[in-house]
Amino acid sequence: MSELRAAVSRLRRALAAHPAQLPDRDAAEDELAALDAMARAGAPEVPRLRRSLLLVAGAVGSVSALAQALGEVRAAVDSFGEQPGTVPRQARVVREPVVETAAPEQPCAAAEVPRPREAPDGV
Repeated sequence: MSELRAAVSRLRRALAAHPAQLPDRDAAEDELAALDAMARAGAPEVPRLRRSLLLVAGAVGSVSALAQALGEVRAAVDSFGEQPGTVPRQARVVREPVVETAAPEQPCAAAEVPRPREAPDGV
């Protein structure tokens, strides 16, 4: 619980110090207050923690200055365990983006085009 409370406190301070006007700042502050209240009460419901985290991330996730503090809150929420039916974070596969390069255009010869199979006679 103390890890979650500390991470929430750091993000609240970082958000308060951030000078930009964020359209969802109030929603983020409300959910951070809810996360803190759940941590203080003890034995929080994991789905409710995750919902609050999702709302906070949606409100401030695009602000790079808050990324580290938000990551700490996420790690603290993840320490309560995975939600049933999800793949544990350690088992998730991170896929590298596929970069396709365009091949130079060349005319396609008739012999290169695959032809459909012909049905045998009498079928």
